[in-house]
Amino acid sequence: MPGPLSHIKVLDLSRVLAGPWAGQLLADLGADVIKVERPGAGDDTRGWGPPFLKNKDGSESRESGYYLAVNRNKRSLTISMEKPEGQEIIRKLAANSDIVLENFKVGTLPRYGLGYEDLKQVNPKLIYCSITGFGQDGPIAQNAAYDFLIQGMGGLMSITGEAEGRPGAGPQKVGIPIIDLMSGMYGTVAVLAALANREVTGKGDYIDLAMLDIQTAVLSNQAMNYLLLGRVPKRQGNRHPNIMPQDVFRCADGQVVLAVGNDGQYAKMCQALNRPELATDARYIKNADRVRNKDVLLPLIEDIFKQWTRADLVAAMEAVGVPCGPINNIDEVFEIPQVKHRGMRMDLPHPTSGTVPSVANPIKLKEAPIEYRNAPPLLGADSDEILRGIGISDAEIARLREQGVV
Repeated sequence: MPGPLSHIKVLDLSRVLAGPWAGQLLADLGADVIKVERPGAGDDTRGWGPPFLKNKDGSESRESGYYLAVNRNKRSLTISMEKPEGQEIIRKLAANSDIVLENFKVGTLPRYGLGYEDLKQVNPKLIYCSITGFGQDGPIAQNAAYDFLIQGMGGLMSITGEAEGRPGAGPQKVGIPIIDLMSGMYGTVAVLAALANREVTGKGDYIDLAMLDIQTAVLSNQAMNYLLLGRVPKRQGNRHPNIMPQDVFRCADGQVVLAVGNDGQYAKMCQALNRPELATDARYIKNADRVRNKDVLLPLIEDIFKQWTRADLVAAMEAVGVPCGPINNIDEVFEIPQVKHRGMRMDLPHPTSGTVPSVANPIKLKEAPIEYRNAPPLLGADSDEILRGIGISDAEIARLREQGVV
């Protein structure tokens, strides 16, 4: 069956990660996503390696792992947006698109006549989503930004990492570009909401997304802890600020994550450990008590866990329904039977390498399942097809290519 967005056309002018992540989500859901890239160079992430995909002959391709992670199911068109003829091509494509995604610095696309107000003139029903570091207005709106910078500015690094006084203490960024990814997710939600509203009003919309706004929003419970108490949250390593016991613990032969989420699970954990007295100790019966007394409770649990092997402890916790599991390396993740069962690792046909590995979309739709149509495209692989689709002849395409427009 066609995907739920198979009737939607997306013009993806974005680069790097936040915009392309939104574009890949929309493409996985069936949308026809045209990725516009610079002639000869393409998206910056094509060169963000190693690693690079290997061709069939063993040579390195021009496609990095970074690029391959976020551009599946798209078509690639090369256009020089600095050239008037390139701008005209984009306007023609926008006239037949439902969504435009872009993450240029504030004011860049309006200078080319490709801002929302410009493209709205050729397509009043257009949904135009701009993702920037700081939004379209404000005292630092013009500043450039990357995920790492926003994690620092937006408070995430101040609550990530070991607590002061412990080995390795200091602010840490998250191991993936989490704010880029969250910006792509928020962008996807926003354009889908605008599509739903357009069904009612017949009108398009403009979406102004700022990575700093998104980072501030996803501080979630930590932000509320501060707003309620006026106390600045600090780094606590792997401990949860509001729920106990949740931490990384060492067993006889490795480490585990324990994520007790309620009083019932805590009592079951104590029984499984043959330490029922810890379940009835007044200092630990309720979660609020355990949070207040965590500096006594957590070392007790650590001492108990050291007497167990990792496998035996995980099995004992699973038997009573207490969330507990190993800390896996990424290679181990793809060996988890559940991950294999859910089909999260797959291979897609690729024109120069034969196949390219890919991580599946986690959305499972019963009536209109995700369709994996093609691997991330080679630079400009679909240019001729797309340009012919808006009435440009082969001779004209050849001329535009010779002049560096496409």
